Formats: sequence, structure tokens, C-alpha cells
Amino acid sequence: MFYLRNKNALITGASGGIGGAVARKLHEQGACVTLSGTRKLALEELANELGERAHVAPCDLVDNGAPTNLIKTAETAMGCVDILINNAGQTRDNLALRMKDDDWHDLLELNLTSAFKLSRAALRGMLKKRWGRIINVSSIVAVTGNPGQANYSAAKAGLIGLTKSLAAETATRGITVNAVAPGMINTPMTQALTEAQQSALKDQIPTGRLGEPEDIAAGITYLASDEAAYVTGQTLHINGGMVMI
Repeated sequence: MFYLRNKNALITGASGGIGGAVARKLHEQGACVTLSGTRKLALEELANELGERAHVAPCDLVDNGAPTNLIKTAETAMGCVDILINNAGQTRDNLALRMKDDDWHDLLELNLTSAFKLSRAALRGMLKKRWGRIINVSSIVAVTGNPGQANYSAAKAGLIGLTKSLAAETATRGITVNAVAPGMINTPMTQALTEAQQSALKDQIPTGRLGEPEDIAAGITYLASDEAAYVTGQTLHINGGMVMI
């Protein structure tokens, strides 16, 4: 498939469903991985599952200086960061009229600002090597919007803008910057829906099913590979045809 031997990847949000699937897939293809997130036990369990070439770096990305320090930690563990997967995120849903300032600010700080800070710090090493991959995990709601998710939609749309700008700045240096936009994925959030709600969702998806975290991991693995060297500034929509863009 897409071999990543001798490549070093940092995955944020690695304790979640999509992040864990991405870590497994990159590791399967030969990459050394650093797993980051806020749930240390879950990260350690994943690292133990993967075995060699897996490092754990717990981190709360909203802490002052945390993104820059995380890059340094990953570089110390692996030697460098060739591939950065900006997957960390959260939701704080509410109607705009009821949304508190903190719910807006804190969500954008984690979902968007930390991705910028991580990318800025990682680019220093990538520019020296003249090779790098930055992949931002956006969302279908970045292009559709969603009632009750003004903050989340704005942050995920911001990631697409960040992706395009960084891609334009770094394209001549062997670095690509892309995004993936998952649709409705089979995660604890969707599993909490009733059977009727899940059925209604599936009716909106031409493939007739929810996506799996592994579907997202497959797209990210491609974008991280040498085979995707001529792809930059793009958003790969992985949504089963729910939105065709």
C-alpha cells in the first residue's frame, strides 16, 4: 500500500476513535508514531498494542506553550516529526443565542489555534529536511454548517483555510498540507444515538452506512505518503456521498 518506513508521525487526539485508527494505520505502514492526547491510560494501552515504534506524549493543547513543547517532545522521542496529524478536537454544542463566550473561545483554541501552533513548530524541522506532511482533520460541517455548532463549524472551516495557506507557503520545500473532512463516522457520539436516529442518518448517505474510523485513517495514510507528493492544499471529503463537493 503506502509505505511509511523511516517516517515519524505525531498524532494528536490519538486516544479517540479516529486518532487511534490513524495511529494504527500509520504504524502498520512502517511509521514510528508519537501518540498524544489527554487520556494517558488510553494512550498507553494503544502504545502497548502497537509495540515497538510507539511513544506516548500526554498533552493538554490549550495549556500555554503546550503545542510547541509537544513538538519538542516528539522530536526528542523520534528524532524528528515528518508527519503531523492535527486531529485533536472537541464539541461544545449550543444554539448561538445561548452559547457562552468561553464555549466559543475554548473550542476554537483547541480545534483551530492549537493546529496552527503545532504546524508552525513542526514546520521548522520539515523545512530543514525539505520533506513533510501536515494533515488537518476537519469535518463535513465545515462546508455545510450545522445548527447548534456555530463554534465547531467555524473552527473546522478555519482548518481548511489554514490548510490552503500553509500549503501555498511550503509547496516549494517538499512539504504538503492537506485536510480530510469526515462525514458521519461510527464513534461513541453516533453510537449514543437511538436506532431511529441512526437509521435517519443512514438514509441521507448514498452508501447506506456510517463511516468507520478506518475509512478516515486510509485517506490520511494516502496523504501522508510519497504517492501524494503532488497533492497539496486539498480537502479530501470522506462521507459516503452524504455531501458531494
